[in-house]
Amino acid sequence: MDYRDKLVLAPMVRVGTLPFRLLAAEYGADITYGEEIIDHKLLKCERRINDVLRCTDIVEKGTESVVFRTCPEERNKVVFQMGTSDAVRALKAAQLVCKDVAAVDINMGCPKSFSLSGGMGAALLTKPELIQDILTTLKRNLHMPVTCKIRLLKSSRDTVELAQRIEKTGVSALAVHGRRVADRPRDPAKWNEIADVVAALSIPVIANGDVFEFEDFERMKVATGASCVMVARGALWNASIFSPTGKLPWEDVKREYIRKSILWDNDIKSTKQTLKEMIMHYSCLEFPEGKAVTKAETLADLAQLYGQEQYYEYVKLNQLSSTRSR
Repeated sequence: MDYRDKLVLAPMVRVGTLPFRLLAAEYGADITYGEEIIDHKLLKCERRINDVLRCTDIVEKGTESVVFRTCPEERNKVVFQMGTSDAVRALKAAQLVCKDVAAVDINMGCPKSFSLSGGMGAALLTKPELIQDILTTLKRNLHMPVTCKIRLLKSSRDTVELAQRIEKTGVSALAVHGRRVADRPRDPAKWNEIADVVAALSIPVIANGDVFEFEDFERMKVATGASCVMVARGALWNASIFSPTGKLPWEDVKREYIRKSILWDNDIKSTKQTLKEMIMHYSCLEFPEGKAVTKAETLADLAQLYGQEQYYEYVKLNQLSSTRSR
């Protein structure tokens, strides 16, 4: 994994599944993060080869729920992001997925209550010794890049000091979200404080916050000096933000996302959540399309809603043929 001059898809809960990662990569994303998955969950899983879809699944034993799905096409650019508060658990969890991903990242910036209550995400920002323990354990035992993603601390000096401690663990790169834990998405990202971190480190820094157009990638790179730029909401609303030739109409992007979700048999809840996020940005969930997406119970329902019935039948027929030929 090379962290120089890359466009990066940020980790997004219930959004960063295989179809959306492949969609972003198709439009030009160089590195794609999966959604954060908690180590406790991974320790209940096993790795399986899915011969029908030609992919690898991390499946929860007992429930048969697919926790993480990946494929050879993204092997060299997908980053597995984990939520953890324990070095031993983190290593065991990472060893389950390390054969199938390009890097492992530790979430140290999530401000959501489910992360904080478990001592994960942004809760780690106040525990530098634990951060060091987790990262050094992973670096010592995994033969692949290890990174982490943080938020800004109360002062720029505090953020720089933490970043320098993280650098000493041997991580390959550090992602910095230019907001503090208490900040909301509407609060402007503090690019100048990311620049302070960049100036203090020798490892690549991935800058994150307020990228909504392709031109913003270069603007943020120049303003911060970062090696890479990461985008979350801008990609969620229109994944073609990564295209240097300009964004495609969101209707086209949405249709392609649905086709990829059908092809990779994506979880219906994840698919609906992603579609609803797109719709809420450009339209309204109370309009007929939004209500229909909310009502949909299967991928077949969504295929019918968006005129993809023939594609759905074609994919299912191919999958059935593959199953019979095994």
